[in-house]
Amino acid sequence: MVIKEGDLVLLVHKGSKWLIKVEKNKVFHTHRGFIDLNNMIGKEYGTIIKSSSGYDFYIFYPLIRDFVMQLRKKTQIIYPKDIAIITLYADIRPGKVVVEGGTGTGALTLVLASLVSPTGKVYSYDVNVENLMHARRNIEKFGLSNVVEFKVGDVTKHINESNVDAVILDIPTPWLAVPVIRNVLKPGGVFASFSPTIEQVIQTVNMLENSKFSEVECYECIMRQLRVKNGMTRPFHRQIVHTGYIVLARLLAT
Repeated sequence: MVIKEGDLVLLVHKGSKWLIKVEKNKVFHTHRGFIDLNNMIGKEYGTIIKSSSGYDFYIFYPLIRDFVMQLRKKTQIIYPKDIAIITLYADIRPGKVVVEGGTGTGALTLVLASLVSPTGKVYSYDVNVENLMHARRNIEKFGLSNVVEFKVGDVTKHINESNVDAVILDIPTPWLAVPVIRNVLKPGGVFASFSPTIEQVIQTVNMLENSKFSEVECYECIMRQLRVKNGMTRPFHRQIVHTGYIVLARLLAT
């Protein structure tokens, strides 16, 4: 696959990563010298380009996790390890209709949009207009704005959609949204929430179990990266381990 003008590429050098747009007659500055973006055009992904200081940089096409981690962040994001659990267990795939409560920066929104595309839809709610505007810019950058509809609103009070496949929350009080979500999900639809504290989890689970939901589960995803070297393999010293708790449930038919 050949790199063209206007493509987004991932530039990698010894653990550092940059997501950049390839533009003619522009240079990209790094701590290891600058890179002439003209020299990327026509190259294959997976090749090496040298900086002005003679250092090697690898050019890759970005993976979805690279998009998530390289987003311009206005709020704390849900990390890829947690997004992976949420989207797999909530069965997010092409054609699904999903409501998201708590857009934030739009990291989860981006993944949801990429998974339901091209025939599905994501309705993303946030009470903060600035968050929605910021997330919209992020989603437009990756060409998925046609799949997402951003809405100003509080999902603990009202959701316009009905008969949706899943509702996914990243808000301070997910339990308050449960009565609303009961009227939004299709029977068998999936509820998912992400919360940083166990107190939030307890209140959410209690509400779900008393609101005609079944298969209520809670997970904490802990992932450790290892530095692999002969005779000295060990986990990295500094890692983000605990990020939050995931609650999942399915709606029973009334």
